[in-house]
Amino acid sequence: MERLEPLVFSALVSCSFLIASVLFSLINRGQRNPYMDEIFHVPQAQRYCDGRFSEWDPMITTLPGLYLVSTGIIKPVSWLMGWTGTVVCSTGMLRFINLLFSTGNLYLLYLLLCKIHQKNKATSAFQRIVSALALASFPLLYFFSFLYYTDAGSTFFILFAYLMCLYGSHSIAACLGFCAFMFRQSNIVWIIFCAGSVVAQKLTEAWKTDSLKKKDEKTPAAPNSAAEIKKIVQFLLEYVLSLNNLKALIFLTWPYVILVLGFLLFVFLNGGIVVGDRTNHETSLNFPQLFYFFSFTLVFSISHLLSPHKIASFLYSVKKHPLFYTGLVLVSLLLVWKFTYVHKFLLADNRHYTFYVWKNIFQKHELIKYALIPGYIFAAWTFIEALKSKSVFWNLAFFICLVAATVPQKLLEFRYFIVPYLIYRLNIPMPLGFKLLVELAIYSLINVLTIYLFLNKTFQWPDRKEVQRFMW
Repeated sequence: MERLEPLVFSALVSCSFLIASVLFSLINRGQRNPYMDEIFHVPQAQRYCDGRFSEWDPMITTLPGLYLVSTGIIKPVSWLMGWTGTVVCSTGMLRFINLLFSTGNLYLLYLLLCKIHQKNKATSAFQRIVSALALASFPLLYFFSFLYYTDAGSTFFILFAYLMCLYGSHSIAACLGFCAFMFRQSNIVWIIFCAGSVVAQKLTEAWKTDSLKKKDEKTPAAPNSAAEIKKIVQFLLEYVLSLNNLKALIFLTWPYVILVLGFLLFVFLNGGIVVGDRTNHETSLNFPQLFYFFSFTLVFSISHLLSPHKIASFLYSVKKHPLFYTGLVLVSLLLVWKFTYVHKFLLADNRHYTFYVWKNIFQKHELIKYALIPGYIFAAWTFIEALKSKSVFWNLAFFICLVAATVPQKLLEFRYFIVPYLIYRLNIPMPLGFKLLVELAIYSLINVLTIYLFLNKTFQWPDRKEVQRFMW
């Protein structure tokens, strides 16, 4: 199959696009008018299509990357095809842009899997292809590929930037990162991660060189003792305090540094990261967002992370390090007690699944949020164990960016977890073939149920005439 891999993958991409096109047609016929956030995005894109670039809806909080790309694709195609009238930049045509991004995401995920796991000769073409199909079918990303939201395009440019970063094309990666930033300002975190992964690679190489001098060839993995942590911290301090090392790192990451400096200038001039309406997008230190993300990851990676062996290993770890886990529980209790924030949208908007998660779990009793802490710790443990194959420096860069991407968010919104989840899933050891098939089957089933609920289980609010639909 290895020799036929490009042909097989190309055929599957075509089949995937055909299936997505059928689903797109069903969704577009079922919901012809803009829905939810589309009521802001679609009219703004249509203004750009009409050449009215100076007009801006103050309710929109992201930069105009989606509208610029949409206009840049649709207008030339319309001119070549001779399309005129309402079909140009219609809701359906604008949504179709995200279907193109979705197909691009499938291709990028495949290329990333090939690059990240290229040294693992045991990885087969079957595993790479099925893994790419599963990740492209990731329910949060897949569903919003059929609506005019920023998620598909935002993810496309982040994945593309990450791929170029892995290939060492850092100037191109930074340009793609700028495109991702134009789709969603918070994507700057994942551009910093690209730079961090470059720095982590250099640190790992320096660690190996230093270890060889000391006749210790051990690659830095997750530290298991205070002595190992002390050793790593001491190495980092020595490395960073060297002027030559700092110069080398800046020379290597300068495209990302320029982008980050531009971002800081934007924040200074704009008075914050959000453009437009800021009243519903307040930042906070919502530390439990990390717990929600770990739980979210455990649910969507259940075929990889949950097994009797994993549970037994976790219980053994707790038994072996009781003081550590006791301290972890106490810290978690403090974070949940003092830093749990509940956004008004989470309590008021019954169209989102998160409304029902919060209502049926967290609001059942005041103590539920504390009772879930052992589950959070298990989810975090499985997450960390899955990334043990990566160096401690890579993990440090990833976890810093994960905290920066999740903790400031006051609203529990599963869409914010898409990019960190994909980066995590791309970088864990390649799962076995049958586990990948289970993952793909679970994702496909969730997608079918989600689209079915969206199209068929509609309802109405007493004060609104419009039909309301369930969605992520």
